[in-house]
Amino acid sequence: MEAKKVSVHITAWLSNYCDKAGLSGFIIGISGGVDSGLASTLCAMTGKKTILLSMPIHQPSAEYQRAKNHITDLEARFENVSSMDIDLTASFDQISRDFPKDVAAHHLAMANTRARLRMLTLYAIGQVNDCLVCGTGNKVEDFGVGFYTKYGDGGVDISPIADLTKSEVWTLAREVQVIDEIVKAKPTDGLWDDGRSDEDQIGASYPELEWAMDYKGDGSLLSERKQKVLAIYQRLHRINKHKMEPIPVCVIPNEFRTA
Repeated sequence: MEAKKVSVHITAWLSNYCDKAGLSGFIIGISGGVDSGLASTLCAMTGKKTILLSMPIHQPSAEYQRAKNHITDLEARFENVSSMDIDLTASFDQISRDFPKDVAAHHLAMANTRARLRMLTLYAIGQVNDCLVCGTGNKVEDFGVGFYTKYGDGGVDISPIADLTKSEVWTLAREVQVIDEIVKAKPTDGLWDDGRSDEDQIGASYPELEWAMDYKGDGSLLSERKQKVLAIYQRLHRINKHKMEPIPVCVIPNEFRTA
């Protein structure tokens, strides 16, 4: 990948889309991970208003501090960058108390609720500031295994890095000088109190998933590990397909509309 050309291309694409939308810039949630680190840097490089939003919810201190360090770095490098820190822990805890007990006790449902709470916060602040909500999903997450929350971190206006694999995200992040601690951090979605990594949840690394996403051969000829990775990928792709396709619409036959 020609990283310099790719960064220039994405930055121009972001700027042109924003101009066509008639808006002022971008707002993006900063998690302390490389995807949001790269996407936010590319937004900043447009020269347009870029709001970085930290939204901790029972966040592990290491993740929160990485996010803050990245925000500090971008604010120092770009005059068009500003930030907000909104602790949503109390809001999330109140929602948990208001939900039925079986829902509040369902770990995955509540993890996804965190992502959806952050989404509505981004849209509220973005609307007031005439900003597009910028997504942070990469190609493997968005179109491979569907590793994101529907109407959570998947609820965005624009996706600048969704055609990049995770390996390409790491390469491009170094090109645009995202701080080392972000680039080197173990990928995590930040939705769990224990700070579990993406690999912990998925059972495979991003390079392995990238391989599985492209593999078209005979699975029976693979090593035991590759067979396992391929099975993980195929299962997640199948069960999360609904996230990657348009919302189904029931089309009414024309003859039912005639009197």
